[in-house]
Amino acid sequence: MSTAAARPASGRPAAGAAPGPRSRHPHRPRPRHLRRQRALRRLPLVPATLLMLLFLGGPIGYCVGIAFTDMRLTGASTTEFVGLDNFRRAFTDDGFRNAVVLTLVFTLISSVLGQNTLGLALAGLMRRASRPVRTVTGSLVIAAWVLPEIVAGFLLYAFFRREGTLNAILDVAHLPSQNWLFTLPILAVALANVWRGTAFSMLVYSAALSGIPQEITEAAEVDGARGFRRLWHITLPLIRRSVGTNLMLNTLQTLSVFGLIWAMTRGGPAGRSQTLPVFMYDQAFGKALIGYGTAVALLLLLVGAVFSVAWLRLLRTEV
Repeated sequence: MSTAAARPASGRPAAGAAPGPRSRHPHRPRPRHLRRQRALRRLPLVPATLLMLLFLGGPIGYCVGIAFTDMRLTGASTTEFVGLDNFRRAFTDDGFRNAVVLTLVFTLISSVLGQNTLGLALAGLMRRASRPVRTVTGSLVIAAWVLPEIVAGFLLYAFFRREGTLNAILDVAHLPSQNWLFTLPILAVALANVWRGTAFSMLVYSAALSGIPQEITEAAEVDGARGFRRLWHITLPLIRRSVGTNLMLNTLQTLSVFGLIWAMTRGGPAGRSQTLPVFMYDQAFGKALIGYGTAVALLLLLVGAVFSVAWLRLLRTEV
């Protein structure tokens, strides 16, 4: 039988015959149509991207350019390109190295140990507390968080100063008092930042703990896992991603704290509470070295990037 006779009169292939190459994907869009669809989906992002480039990318690019110059606030007629001189100066500057060490100490005490640990403890305690206790405690903690940084700085200055509230309490308890802002300034400003910023960690961990299934908690209690053992082996692994997110956000916020320290100590005495933001401000506006101060700001940005990468690696680890 010939091939023509095997085909039906309509010209369509016989039943059971393999479909032609065009019949496999009858509705596949053309590449040009796909590109048009992608462009239309991205069109609403164009205004936001332009605003980001204008108000964020523009100033950052300008600051990067200034960091490689000797720009000053002294009315100099010319600004010269100095290359990496500002960065070399920073790494040989005792004040900069002191600021780096104090920034790490301040971040460790305030963010990693203080806000993170205290926020988790408050979130765990408030889950078991009665409703009135939760309301009062939550209101007090969040009230400290919503205060403007400069207002919180003046309040904590009045608390830690020589004639302040803390020493008055110690005198009533017949305990030795001291000038906290002079003897332990970096500890005083770190504790002040803990008091102000713990509310954020508490809210993050409250949401994370509420997402733990009750069946897991009950099974852990039946198996005898209680207290610290249950926290370490059950709770923390389940909220690991929340811990990483909280640490990253808290660390970045703590690295940029300026107003609180400036209101309490202005980086003193003798630079013993001068973190990198305060050192940067002092160099740029106190000593009029805009180029050098901007270079320090870029190095502070690098420190924040290192911490971010560390916490993002923790976030990337699956439970």
